[in-house]
Amino acid sequence: MPSNCENHSFEGILLVNKPRGKTAFSLVARLRRILNVQKIGHAGTLDPFATGVMVMLIGKKYTRLSDQLLCADKEYLAQIHLGIATDSYDCDGEVLHKSDLIPTLDQIKTAIAHFQGEMEQVPPMFSAKKINGKKLYELARKGKTVERAPAKVTIKTTLLSYNYPYVNVRVSCSKGTYIRSIAHDFGNLLGCGAHLSALERTKSGSFLLEKCVDGQTLFTDSVTPHFLKQYLI
Repeated sequence: MPSNCENHSFEGILLVNKPRGKTAFSLVARLRRILNVQKIGHAGTLDPFATGVMVMLIGKKYTRLSDQLLCADKEYLAQIHLGIATDSYDCDGEVLHKSDLIPTLDQIKTAIAHFQGEMEQVPPMFSAKKINGKKLYELARKGKTVERAPAKVTIKTTLLSYNYPYVNVRVSCSKGTYIRSIAHDFGNLLGCGAHLSALERTKSGSFLLEKCVDGQTLFTDSVTPHFLKQYLI
């Protein structure tokens, strides 16, 4: 059990490879318990089904950097599942419709070309973006849909492989880009529908996946502050 005296010696940036099925908040809560530090934040969340770089900010000096680090460009490996559209645009949502249409490789390449450079993107209803003080996902869970203003984002999308129904891409993007929306819009362009079935953040600003501690270790009984300190920046 942690002591009542907060540990002020453990401060810095800790890079964590978030495991699939864990929330960003669960990482914060677990680190608070392990390190006995209450001031812990992060520089950009990931959905529970996603994995990859979470920039965890430990201590008051570093949580103040959150807004600055949130503005950093990010890079992802994304898997798009063709033929199934969901309400949340990802694998955790309810299926809205299915299609047997199988796009050709040339059609895939043509669609990919639409997701390059500066563009306007409408945030999905299932997102934490707030409108009139309400998070969109709270409204979406009640079956409500509201008008959302598009935001300018910058995207570079690279096709890695296509083996129907899966399209694997690398996406480099600016702050505020929704990869789920890319998957959804991609499916609409092809006429078959699609959703995001897997997502891994490989880079956040200058922070790389290979420098991350395996997030699964945070949920073991053997992990210690001393072990985590070797990953501290």
